[in-house]
Amino acid sequence: MTTELRPAFIDFEASSLDLIASYPIEVGVCMPDSSLHSWLIAPHILWKDWSESAEQIHGIPRSRLSAEGSGVVQVAHNLNRLLSGNVFCDAWTFDSFWLYRLFRAAGVEPGFQLESVAVLLDSQQIKEWPSARQKVISALGLPVHRAANDALILRRTWEYVSASERVF
Repeated sequence: MTTELRPAFIDFEASSLDLIASYPIEVGVCMPDSSLHSWLIAPHILWKDWSESAEQIHGIPRSRLSAEGSGVVQVAHNLNRLLSGNVFCDAWTFDSFWLYRLFRAAGVEPGFQLESVAVLLDSQQIKEWPSARQKVISALGLPVHRAANDALILRRTWEYVSASERVF
């Protein structure tokens, strides 16, 4: 378990859940002060994968990424300016793959380390996590599967399971 008191959280949305062909389409960060940052990511020229079922879940059409997304270099530099040390996610296998794809395409090294939120939790908190996450989602009333919202949900769920008193 880590002793960091106010960690940053990160979440990615992706073109699909294919761990060979998918790529990040949106990244969201919830900072230690709970401020949110997010970027739509324009597909790199070599990124062709697209899942219609994934689009139905996150609601971001590929055409929007091309029109409104930031380039991979810009997003990688923005993340490096914002983040340092350990940054936490809840789907490490997927998130680390998408982080790697983003930074590899940008030709940039990440200036931070991605870790699973599980390292912040004891065994009781891990057991409480799924129901606490649902309570947080209900309390916040935010749509899920958007990167900034999901990063905020991560923060609030971590705060909830870490608190001695359960107050939002």
